[in-house]
Amino acid sequence: MALFLAMTAGSAPTPWLLPIATTLARFGPWFSAAVMLVAAIRRRDERGYLLALLCMAALGSLVAHALASSLGYPRPFMLGLTPSHLAHGGSDGLPSTHATVMGLVAFGMLVRRPLRRYGVAAMVLALATGWARIHVGVHFPLDVVAGLGLAAAMLSGFLVLQWQLRIRLGANPPQPSAPAPSSAIAPSHREKPLP
Repeated sequence: MALFLAMTAGSAPTPWLLPIATTLARFGPWFSAAVMLVAAIRRRDERGYLLALLCMAALGSLVAHALASSLGYPRPFMLGLTPSHLAHGGSDGLPSTHATVMGLVAFGMLVRRPLRRYGVAAMVLALATGWARIHVGVHFPLDVVAGLGLAAAMLSGFLVLQWQLRIRLGANPPQPSAPAPSSAIAPSHREKPLP
């Protein structure tokens, strides 16, 4: 609670900081999608992986919504702890769907070497959006941490499943053994003609 009170804008927001936080809180996922799009344009060989990651992010959104509904933890403005500086409905907030989706995108690109620099940008955006949503009063810090934790858990499951499928489908077949060198045949056998 002390961390939340230190991070939230409260009833007396800083005039220059609140518009930045509001923009990030509202459009952070779109900025993250733009990073994915740039990665897909520049790294054609990674488009299949990025598409799978996008599907995982969509699934993550559904899982986060379902968990939040079942856990029933209210948002800070619903408890009267701070005004909401962002128009928002009264849905439950733990875990944060924004943090889950953006975390999946960021972690997913960070674990893939060709996409790592895009993953760094996506992670900066995910953390900045998490801060912004706390600042405008629609999430507690624990909501954001739980969303990132859910993203990490889902990505781990996805990577294990991908690894198992590669093994079962034989994506990495054993290398064929090299043929025996001709010197292994005795010279006398090579020189005698067959009857």
